[in-house]
Amino acid sequence: MGGMSPFMKRLLLFGVLLGWCGFLLAVRVVHSGSASFVFLVWNLFLASIPALAAAAFVRAADRGSPPLVQTGWFALWLVFLPNAPYIITDFMHLRPRPLVPLWYDIAVLASCAGTGLLLAFSSLTDVQGVLARKFSRLAGWALAAAALVLSGFGIYLGRFLRWNSWDALSNPLQLAADIVERLLDPLSHPQTFGVTVVYGVGLLLGYAAFRGLTLESRFT
Repeated sequence: MGGMSPFMKRLLLFGVLLGWCGFLLAVRVVHSGSASFVFLVWNLFLASIPALAAAAFVRAADRGSPPLVQTGWFALWLVFLPNAPYIITDFMHLRPRPLVPLWYDIAVLASCAGTGLLLAFSSLTDVQGVLARKFSRLAGWALAAAALVLSGFGIYLGRFLRWNSWDALSNPLQLAADIVERLLDPLSHPQTFGVTVVYGVGLLLGYAAFRGLTLESRFT
């Protein structure tokens, strides 16, 4: 491990985490004969997209790629970022089921949700670092806060309105209409702002703790 680059170490780490999640899901399917939790495979795939986009954004910035290329990778990262923390809301599917102990399903969901959060936080660290170098440390943290609050809003759009990131390309007008309606008449949509604030602030606090712990580890 000592001779590996930070990118390869992270790739190996997430490979192990995703492999563990896949193993738990495979055992569940074989034991129960049910595919009820297989949707988590798709959710983990979507959660991996912002991490890959962030890595491409960092690479493009380091190489001095054209602004359009850097903006494209940044936009892809931002649009797909909510998919990573979204997995924590899959605990809504938790209930006693035949043939599968409840404790096992808790382990499956916790493993997938934890992996999703780490994918989100690590990708945000990459993007924040680029903005901090280009502009300032304050700009980096402003971006982090805004992205996480927007992720809280994205979680609402996905969980309750059933929109997904692909719809930003395939059905942008209807998606924009739903967003504008809630922004113009917030009192008629208290759930929108409740979910956005609770998840947005929760993610921001979790990310601040993540950054604090990772920075502390560099000096120990």
